[in-house]
Amino acid sequence: MDKAAFGAGCFWGVEEAFRTLPGVTATTVGYMGGHTQNPTYKEVCTDTTGHAEVVLVEFDVAQITYEQLLEVFFTNHNPTEVNRQGPDVGTQYRSVIYTYNEAQEVAATTARDTLAASGKFKKPIATAIEPAPVFYPAEDYHQQYLKKRGMASCHI
Repeated sequence: MDKAAFGAGCFWGVEEAFRTLPGVTATTVGYMGGHTQNPTYKEVCTDTTGHAEVVLVEFDVAQITYEQLLEVFFTNHNPTEVNRQGPDVGTQYRSVIYTYNEAQEVAATTARDTLAASGKFKKPIATAIEPAPVFYPAEDYHQQYLKKRGMASCHI
């Protein structure tokens, strides 16, 4: 088993994009990259804690590769937007990949640079790639939020 962490806007839709993939064994939404310990959703939404809404993905490398997860990440949000996705605006909605080892950093950088060189987007890719800081799980009511409500997606 391995883990990966992605921020691509509101974590409800990002979680749903990964949760149902074959080889993904667990997803947890939460917060990373800020300066407040144990932040709450209410605090993160003030856009003052520095945290991004993220999904922590646990996966079986024998069934799905990190590169395949990166493909899902880049195709399920607009990686050229800075601190927003759709109607959601703020640093907590930034496009970010948190890496857990050098191999993930290399794969993420390669995927981002390949996408940037592809000409698919007119604007530059804004996705940050950073070493994984502490992950703080979000409150229980955010976990599998869309599934609990019988929804397949939100605005992504």
